[in-house]
Amino acid sequence: MDDGFADYVAQRGERLRRTAYLLAANWATAEDLVQTALTKAWMAWSRIEGDPDPYVYRILTNIHASWWRRRWRNELPHRQLPDTADPSDFASDAGERDVLWTAIRGLSKRQRAVVVLHYFDELTLQQCADALGCSLGTVKTQLGRALARLRVNPEIQTTGAGR
Repeated sequence: MDDGFADYVAQRGERLRRTAYLLAANWATAEDLVQTALTKAWMAWSRIEGDPDPYVYRILTNIHASWWRRRWRNELPHRQLPDTADPSDFASDAGERDVLWTAIRGLSKRQRAVVVLHYFDELTLQQCADALGCSLGTVKTQLGRALARLRVNPEIQTTGAGR
């Protein structure tokens, strides 16, 4: 009765979970995102024609965006800034990876989504556009802006994490 939905979840579930983590930077939130996206996909499964990936990725990124807009970020102003970690305290690879992910998390939600879908999920630019529900030109623009921001990020330049 599921017409391949269970097979799709078995094949793509971990990849969707990883993508959600890269968008949300939190495993618990990622699991909630995937569960919600798959629930919505299941309800529309009989209407999906062809490859369901663009449809499911679009649901996933839309849910992430709506949750991101709604949630309170728990940021309160303080007179004194919190201590920050010194990149030299990290092991070389781990430190570079942390610096890179911090920089990626600093991108806008749309830029981060394009970077994650294109470079980590290895979707083509057209597949990214389909998943995000926007034009190919928009994806190219967002990717270009994201890469430009990452190239000039002083933390990445210091550690060489972007190489």
